[in-house]
Amino acid sequence: MFRKLAAALAALVASTAVLAQDYPNRTISIVVPFAAGGPTDTVTRLVAQSMSKTLGQSVIVENVAGAGGTIGPKKVAASKPDGYTLVLMHIGISTSVTLYRNLGYNPQTDLAPIGLVTDVPMTFIARKDFPPKDMKELIAYVKANKDKVTYANAGVGAASHLCGMLLMTAIQTDLTTVPYKGTGPAMTDLIGGQVDFMCDQTTNTIPQIKGGKVKAYAVTTAKRIKALPELPTVAESGVPGFQVGIWHGMWAPKGTPQAAIDKLSAALQTALKDPLVVSKFADLGTEPVPQDQATPAALAKHVKAEVEKWAPIIKKAGIYAD
Repeated sequence: MFRKLAAALAALVASTAVLAQDYPNRTISIVVPFAAGGPTDTVTRLVAQSMSKTLGQSVIVENVAGAGGTIGPKKVAASKPDGYTLVLMHIGISTSVTLYRNLGYNPQTDLAPIGLVTDVPMTFIARKDFPPKDMKELIAYVKANKDKVTYANAGVGAASHLCGMLLMTAIQTDLTTVPYKGTGPAMTDLIGGQVDFMCDQTTNTIPQIKGGKVKAYAVTTAKRIKALPELPTVAESGVPGFQVGIWHGMWAPKGTPQAAIDKLSAALQTALKDPLVVSKFADLGTEPVPQDQATPAALAKHVKAEVEKWAPIIKKAGIYAD
């Protein structure tokens, strides 16, 4: 019995060592839970291209959209844990735990973290003829006209939805929200004057701001951002502690060998130092996370904190999806 157990352990150690040396030996797929062309898709393609050079294998992007971005992670959670199927998802992976009654997976127990990727800032913007001149006036205006002001978002669980909920909690004012099926139609109606204001990622708002199509009020980061240095932060504008960014992380299925996770995390860290990735991220109004955040431990800690942060806000709002 002892000899058989020893032989089995030796075989396991040997197979792990072979994996460490051999992995990867074929194409790796990164699932993006949204349609091609969106901000998460753009971030993923930049990172995938750079990681492929380090790993010596093709790293392709697979768009698996639907159900507020929950189908993609669920597919990956159920995939073979061999390091060849990954998912790159944003903050929604931590809010979905509370938002969806029948999520079908738990990101903290069914996925293995690889590392954080980037934290995309957000901006509050409004139709060009919206009366308030700055963020302080905007807050006062919406509080005084809460039954008339309309806040657009890209649907339940979307970045714009979360930002709006956080603002309403911070200023203790419920607003009339207008959900859309995506950022595109929401932005179209905002520019057209059908709705009053919204909050969305810089990847979507910078072109409209710089093109003079919308009125910009503030950024949601702790500090002003390089891409929009003239915009104050929400905290500067009278809401202390207000901060939200659309962070992105990368995961593999739970049970993926540690040797594969280590190689993937190292490749991610290398990608986030790639001058091309850094430059392209800057064009999107963001930047890679620090190297010590592009690790499994950092991502696991961040997701836990985000789940705890958003759960009470979502529960208080009473907004759920099936």
